[in-house]
Amino acid sequence: MDKVAIDLHIHSVLSPCGEEEMTPNNIVNMALIKELDFIAVTDHNSARNLPAVMAVAKELAKETEKGICILPGIEVTTREEAHILAYLPTLEAALKLDAIIYQHLPDVMNEKALFGPQYIMDENDQIIGEVDKLLISATDISVEKLWEIVTDLGGILVPAHIDRKSYSILASLGFIPLDLDIKTCEVSKKETFDNVLKNFRFFKDYQFIHGSDAHQLEDMAEREYFLELPDMQRQTLIRYLG
Repeated sequence: MDKVAIDLHIHSVLSPCGEEEMTPNNIVNMALIKELDFIAVTDHNSARNLPAVMAVAKELAKETEKGICILPGIEVTTREEAHILAYLPTLEAALKLDAIIYQHLPDVMNEKALFGPQYIMDENDQIIGEVDKLLISATDISVEKLWEIVTDLGGILVPAHIDRKSYSILASLGFIPLDLDIKTCEVSKKETFDNVLKNFRFFKDYQFIHGSDAHQLEDMAEREYFLELPDMQRQTLIRYLG
């Protein structure tokens, strides 16, 4: 078993709350500097910077002895205003989920001056487009429906920052629906697993991961959160989490 350093909750400049320094190249190279093994760029309700992120990581693997593995993901805001991390086995599956989510976002346009830009970039960090709908809006997809959609795409769900008093599944629903096959929950960077278990006893049946929820480069995790995996395949990580 290998000890794998992870950060599975990172935002790019596609998220309106992400700093403009969060470009595909900057994210991947910062992950290399911080000696991370697996990362997930999980923008709000969109996967449109994943092609560039994964292309940068692929090119980096050719140039260096050590590459960065990318787990495709999206941080989805459900109808209940719960933030749920959806992890997919392939880029193609993530882009299919992106297309579905976009259709379920309200027709509220992003006001760049108020919320920030929503840039789509290529592998050279060139802006090739912008998403017009405001990505931090809640979709009209329920938690249960999201689970069905993501499962059909071969992916899994991980409730995000479950310890927070807003935008977590506990803040929104007060519980995790038992009919959903959820195995892993994310805990905020500054919270401990022991405190979560002490405050919410029913979480004893779940496993936990930390995520940085980074919106700027300095907030990406150091080599501090680890999983033990038999290999560095995306499908192996998905099986572990789900």
